[in-house]
Formats: sequence, C-alpha cells, structure tokens
Amino acid sequence: MTREELDNRRIAQEAKERNLHFLTRRHFLKEGAMGFGALALGSLIGGCGFGAGSGSSQIVFDPAHPLAPKLPMFPGRAKSVIYLHMAGAPSQLELFDYKPDLMKLDGQLCPQSLLEGKRFAFIRGVPKMLGPQATFSQHGQSGAWVSNRMPHLSTIVDELSFLKACTTDQFNHAPAQFLVHTGSPRLGRPSMGAWVTYGLGTENQNLPGFVVLTSGGKFPDAGKSVWGSGFLPSVYQGVQCRSEGDPVLFIKDPGGMDRELRKASIDAINAVNEEEYKEFKDPEILSRISQYEMAYKMQISVPDVMNINDEPQYIHDMYGTQPNKACFANNILLARKLVEKGVRFVQLFDWGWDSHGSDANLAIDIGFINKCRQVDKSITALILDLKQRGLLEETLVVWGGEFGRTPMQENREGKQNPFKGRDHHTEAFTIWMAGGGIRKGVSYGETDEIGYSAISGKVTPFDIQATILNQLGFDHEKFTYQFQGRPFRLTDVSGTVISPIVS
Repeated sequence: MTREELDNRRIAQEAKERNLHFLTRRHFLKEGAMGFGALALGSLIGGCGFGAGSGSSQIVFDPAHPLAPKLPMFPGRAKSVIYLHMAGAPSQLELFDYKPDLMKLDGQLCPQSLLEGKRFAFIRGVPKMLGPQATFSQHGQSGAWVSNRMPHLSTIVDELSFLKACTTDQFNHAPAQFLVHTGSPRLGRPSMGAWVTYGLGTENQNLPGFVVLTSGGKFPDAGKSVWGSGFLPSVYQGVQCRSEGDPVLFIKDPGGMDRELRKASIDAINAVNEEEYKEFKDPEILSRISQYEMAYKMQISVPDVMNINDEPQYIHDMYGTQPNKACFANNILLARKLVEKGVRFVQLFDWGWDSHGSDANLAIDIGFINKCRQVDKSITALILDLKQRGLLEETLVVWGGEFGRTPMQENREGKQNPFKGRDHHTEAFTIWMAGGGIRKGVSYGETDEIGYSAISGKVTPFDIQATILNQLGFDHEKFTYQFQGRPFRLTDVSGTVISPIVS
C-alpha cells in the first residue's frame, strides 16, 4: 500500500471517529432504519403548527423567527392579556360573594354535612362557622355586590364580568397555581403566556412577547415554572422583570465592555450556533440565537419601557405608584406601558393573600385588609387608564387566585387559630374579567346561601383558559402542539368557552 493510500485511509478513519464523536441519540434516530428518527423530528417541527380553522391555511412554527407576529385562527377581540394573580387565594366571602345568611351562623359549630367526605388543607375536627368580615353594598347599574374592602373597584363594576362559581380540584397552592396557568397540576406543561406568544408572536420585536412582574416579597408557591415554556421552545417562556433596580438582571454591559463589543461577542457566539444548527438541525439552537439577539435589543428597549419616572404626576396619583420602589402599583402601571408597546401577555403575581389566621399578616380582618388597600386603587386605575387610551377593548384583564376560602374558620390541628382566618376551598371562588370583548356589568354563576358550593354557572380553570384563548382568536381544542407522540393543548381534554360573558 502506497504512502498516499495510507494517508487517505488515516484521513477517512479520523473523519469516521469525528462523526462517531458527534453522533447523538437524536442523530442516530434520524439516520436509523425505516426513518424512525426523521418521523420523530418531523413531528416536533412540522407538528408545531395548528389548524387555523375552517377555510384557513395551517400556521406553522418558524424556528428562525419564533416571535414574528402571527394571525390567530379567527379574528380575536383581544390582542393582549394582563393577568393579575393574587397568590395565596383571596377570600371571595370578603370581596364579591355576598352571603348574609353566613353571618347568622357566625360562631356556631360547622355542620357535619359540610365536613364529611371533604378534604381540607388544614381544618381538622369540627371548626366554627365564620361570618363575612366586611360589609357589602350594591354598585353601578349592574347592581354588583362588592365589599367595603374594595371601595375604588366598586366604582367600575359596570366594566367587569364576575365569575361567581369558579371551582378547582386542587387544594394546595402550587398544584392549584399550576392548574390555573398551565392546565395541569404538575410540572412540565407550558404556561398560558407561553401558549399565547407561541400562537401569536409579538408585535414589538425589541421586547419579549411574555413579561412577568412579581410583588409581595416572594414568588408564588409554584415558582418560576408557572411562567415557563414547558415542552414549547424556550423562547416562549416568560421574562421576569423588576420594578426596582435594573429591570432585568445583567442587562447592563459589564465593566470594560461597551455596546459595540457586546454586539461583536453576540455575533461571534451566534456564528458558532449557526454552524451547530447546520450540522445538527436542532430547532432549539435557533431559539438560542433568537434569545441572544433579543437580549441585545432589550438593553435599549427594556430600560425605556420599564421607566415609570417619566409618567405625568396625575398618572402616579391615579395608580398610587412609588417610583424607585418595588410595589404592586408600580407593576400595574408597567403592565399598561408594556401592552401599550405591543407585549402580548403580561402576568402579575402578588404574594400574601393566604388568609389562614395563623398570624396577624394572614388574618382575614388584619393582613387581608392591608392587601386589599395595596391593590384596590391601582387595579381600578388600570381599567380606567386602558379605557381612556382606547386599549381596554383590545386588552383582556383577568383577576383572581388559585382557589377560594372556606365559610368556616380554620382550626389548624383541631385548635382554633389565634386570628380569624379561612382554609383553602376548592368548591367556590370568584374571578373577574374586563375588556377584550368580555361583556360588561355581568355576574355569572351562583353559590349556595353560605358560599360553600357552586349551584349554577359552575366553571373550571379549563373553561377560563378556553375563554381567554377564544378572545384572542383561538379554538382551544385545535390549538395544539405535538409532543411525545400526541397533540397537547392548554386545556388538556376539557374546557368550554364561557359564552354568557362573551359579547
């Protein structure tokens, strides 16, 4: 064998070893017999689309431009969503579900019929009934009942649509929050905001399509996964911003690096990513490229939109904001600014609504009142401000928690708690919506005379999700993503649009 033949054999062997080194399981399946791998990969990429409704062409996920604006399945009344989640679950019995008969039972032992066969998070033994710890009156032309805990919100009830008979099957915070926002009580599913940005993209390519703001000093019990992307491409996960300090961590250039050098660094990194994509065809690499580019754009766009200091004084007075501090009112104002700039989904989590009565901060007649004061004015301002700017009809605002509170007082470990409080309750709670094509001045659903169970107009988290998607222009049953061999959807295998509240 000649020297040239030996060199050729050596080169061929080195190339073979290199190929073996980069041979991942994905590539083995792709190149395997009968094209099994190609079918799997094809289901991940080609199956990302969804049927766009009768007479419409199928919209397919484009990994090269994941946040490009897309048309919904049908014309939606809403273009964006602001979801206000009161983490811990506010008591409907002190806010919107007026039950005078419950006051007549205050202090009496709870009937066994309300306890037998029921599961509670903390109640043990026989608790005492607890009457409403607020006074109620009717407001607006709709005559909606609202307590004195929300004096500002009571002035705009004719803009709201109340769902009085919401139910869930989860009585612990994290699983219930997951169910509300991902359609499953367990980890792994995409959040509602991720689904919406996957389906619609974003109107502002310099900002994320899905932004998350938190207040109250803690994250919700479900953690950051409640705004995650699950099995959807990671570019659709929520971007958490802050109302104090830098709006996004590491958004400033480090010492010794200017913007031009940052751009050169990102270009070099993405050049490597592009070469990797050419070899491996992994769509997640394209998502990574898009995220690097978005991070660079956000350095300019985010500090501007997240700055509330340049708002006129009457807006600060209207919202009750506290510039340069972390608070719920600041986040509410930021939510308006974000949707005004084209952000598709803004999710606010406010921690501290878990009114067990185990201490003063969690007492229904102390800490709960303070929480209401913190949010009442700013939420009302949001609705009025969106309306005066002509944005309310195309912005769907949703308010609520993950479940309700019991009509009886919590008696943890069989002993009455030191302060007045209520346990978690799955059979009745209230959520309201406004704007985005939702009927105004409506109260849908009813609970029994003490607010224990839904007796008419019962809705589940899946129904609420289906309604939100409907307002954005999606048939929740057809809006799917192929994963692990089957199509998944936000509403799983349930859900019905709540047509009585849709205009």
